[in-house]
Amino acid sequence: MTDSNSEEMERRTSFRLDMEKELVDIVWNDEKGQEHNKKIICLDFARGGLKLDCDESLPVNTAVTVVFKSANARHQKLYGKVLRSIKQENGWFEIALVLDKNA
Repeated sequence: MTDSNSEEMERRTSFRLDMEKELVDIVWNDEKGQEHNKKIICLDFARGGLKLDCDESLPVNTAVTVVFKSANARHQKLYGKVLRSIKQENGWFEIALVLDKNA
């Protein structure tokens, strides 16, 4: 099996959770250190990262906290960094986050 086939099989067997149209909160600091908090749509969630739909671009390598069910006292937080931000035809941005494995 070639490396590309091996990587493709690993992606298919890795844990994935369909989060289409689920709202999550994200928190990040801009280049001036100002904290931003935004409720956005999570498109996809896998063991290694998330794909989000956002009305603004986030710079690559920006540290982001993702909060699931923030209104709930038992909410879950995940930490990651922006891997890419791609502008879509509709003007929104597809944000890919890679999760911090040490958090």
